Amino acid sequence: MESELVKKLTETASRIKPFDEEAALRADRHSDGLTKPPGSLGKLEAVARQLAGITGELWPDLSRKAVIVMAGDHGVCEEGVSAFPQAVTPQMVMNFLQGGAAVNVLARQAGADVVCVDVGVNADLAHERLISRKVVHGTANMAKGPAMSREEALRAVLAGIEVAEEQAKNGIRLFATGEMGIGNTTASAVLATVLTGMPAEESVGRGTGIDDEAWLKKVAVVKRAIEANAPDAADPIDALAKVGGAEIAGLVGVIIGAAACGCPVVIDGYISSAAALVASRIAERAKPYMLASHLSREQGHSKLLEAIGLSPMIHLEMRLGEGTGAVLCFHFIDAALLLMQEMATFESAGISKR
Repeated sequence: MESELVKKLTETASRIKPFDEEAALRADRHSDGLTKPPGSLGKLEAVARQLAGITGELWPDLSRKAVIVMAGDHGVCEEGVSAFPQAVTPQMVMNFLQGGAAVNVLARQAGADVVCVDVGVNADLAHERLISRKVVHGTANMAKGPAMSREEALRAVLAGIEVAEEQAKNGIRLFATGEMGIGNTTASAVLATVLTGMPAEESVGRGTGIDDEAWLKKVAVVKRAIEANAPDAADPIDALAKVGGAEIAGLVGVIIGAAACGCPVVIDGYISSAAALVASRIAERAKPYMLASHLSREQGHSKLLEAIGLSPMIHLEMRLGEGTGAVLCFHFIDAALLLMQEMATFESAGISKR
């Protein structure tokens, strides 16, 4: 069974087309011909270049967009690593489905869909808008042993791929990653420590707002999880299974699946970036399809982004997750494309370049 799952993952990764450098250069030339000093629009020009390289078009139609919110619970919550109880995960999932969460508000403003997926919530949920791809009823406590089996981790990744492919077939052309799972900053911190080598004292942040005593406990839990599981940094699936989470694995699949469909994917904060790092280690060709949205207040986030090779668009001191930072950046992406499409060139406006 595991070999079949690996085969499906490998096949999906192999469908990711290389970044189109020729199209990116066309975007550079077009941008330099617009009525402005070269490079004066900063990251907006870099975004336009990247989107051209991803899609092969100077101003692709990315008007259909969605944030994929993957949800899952974490057994490591037994260790008291969060300021909120685990029961909040299913409660927040219902909030997403009813349109009441921060990501719903921002998605409505951006004209984006919110797609909520249960890949590992420790509750039996039912709602007409919920996509159920449940692999586990919450992960096991990684401080005592593996969070998931390797097969479960692979199934969660493939669930994310399937969701991305389904959304692309329905016309979605721009993706954002979102998540919900009490305890998932702990899983992300362990993955960050394993995959980047940063010490736990740097990878562990405040999460849902824990105090100093709880932070020290969380650092100790991260160290214990690594000691208990000995995750292999050279094997991203091993690390994902032993010290990750079902929703993090689902996001790995969303990123790889979106890239395989030729779609850009905006990476949210710390948890999403942990998934993005795993995705980049599994499918290196997915990296150019990722755009970093913002720099989280989680202290290890900058090093995670650096390890992937991403630079965030904004820094608003956010640490909510859900996909909120990624959805905010849909506006900047729209702006970058409109500038490419609607600005006059020096030639068309009859303006001298010198």
